[in-house]
Formats: sequence, C-alpha cells, structure tokens
Amino acid sequence: MTHLTSTEIAGRIEDLYGAPLTDLRAHAQDQPPGMLCALLGMHEHLAGAERSIAFHREHLTRLLHPERPIDRHEVSHLLDGARRLAEAVAVRDVQATSVTAVLRSLAPIPAPAPPPPPAAAPATAPPCATPSAAHSR
Repeated sequence: MTHLTSTEIAGRIEDLYGAPLTDLRAHAQDQPPGMLCALLGMHEHLAGAERSIAFHREHLTRLLHPERPIDRHEVSHLLDGARRLAEAVAVRDVQATSVTAVLRSLAPIPAPAPPPPPAAAPATAPPCATPSAAHSR
C-alpha cells in the first residue's frame, strides 16, 4: 500500500488553507485548537515517523555491512533495530492513512460569493380606469 509522504501531505495542507506551512504553524499558535492544529500535529507525527524510518534503516545497514562480523552481541542489536524500524513503519502507515482520510473529507473554502445586486423596485401597475359618470342605456 502506498502512502503519501509528509512532503505531499504538507502540500495538501498548504493547498487547503492557501498558505505556506510555516505561516500556518505561526497562525495556529495564536488560535484555539481546531482542524488546522490537528492537521499540523498529524503532519509532524508523520514526518517524525519518516525520520525514524530513515534513521533505523541506516542503523541496520551499518550493522549488516558485509565486512562486519555478526556475533551474539550484535544479534540483539539487529533484532532491536528491526523492531524499532517496524514500529516506525507502523506509525507512519497509521498517520499517513489518517491524515489522508481527513484531508479527503475537507475541501478548500471557496471565496465568498459577491453579494447579489440590490433588487430593483417593482414596477408600479398603471392606475385603474375610473368608472365614467355616463349612464348606460
């Protein structure tokens, strides 16, 4: 299953709110908690999980270097690194799925429609003909 990256999520948040992420973070600090704060928090957790994946992947790559011997002591480090990598992947998957679902449910706020022009005064009906005073035959 492919997930959106934190960079793609950031772009969607910026598109939704019409401002750069740094400006949105500054704006959110002055506001009561709401959807923007939730999205920014989810983005931060996703970005953190991605950094953790990269770190643990690199750590395992160093431990598994072909010229490096693996002894009993190293096995516990390998298992711990693999567990931490799996946890980071799980966090990334959950965060990406959640924030993507929330973003799909939201739409950019459309620009306010211009007010309708004032209604023209209704045309007045022509005056009714007054009955003539002539007698009928």
